[in-house]
Amino acid sequence: MIRLFVALDFPEDVRRRLAGLGGGVPGARWTDADNLHLTLRFIGEVPGDQAAEIDESLAQIAAPAFDLVLDGVGVYGSGRNARVLWAGVERSDALSHLQSKVESALVRCGLPAEERKFSPHVTLARLKDAPKDRIGRFVEERGMFRAGPIRVDHFTLYRSHLGKGAAVYEALSEYGLG
Repeated sequence: MIRLFVALDFPEDVRRRLAGLGGGVPGARWTDADNLHLTLRFIGEVPGDQAAEIDESLAQIAAPAFDLVLDGVGVYGSGRNARVLWAGVERSDALSHLQSKVESALVRCGLPAEERKFSPHVTLARLKDAPKDRIGRFVEERGMFRAGPIRVDHFTLYRSHLGKGAAVYEALSEYGLG
């Protein structure tokens, strides 16, 4: 079985800026700069033959390249249930269009449709028992964060290797946008 997801990656300078937002929140497990991405669709565990079918289906997607702007930071969950610190994305019809095409391609491969509404973001940190006041301070101090425009000219199929430490992401295929 192979654990897969589809995502947009970022140029090194953008990943450095995102990683530079980290710190100041006890209980936060910060995402390594090399692992920062915007997930278009988490696929999960699939057999190797279905992974090949997914690759073929994603390769058929035709969509234009576009510019993306990262905008602000926030938190998923509240109080003791806060679980993720994220960087937001300025509304983008082109991004929504691409994500919809990815979703359709995956459903055609027999994967169940994603039930959650697409909420584009970059996960900065996962939280465990982080103090509410420190989370609030993080969001307040970094809320004006902006990066971009960032040219998006491809998307990527990744394999996720889980282990004792942070997951290791391996790019399997890149698909150009034109």
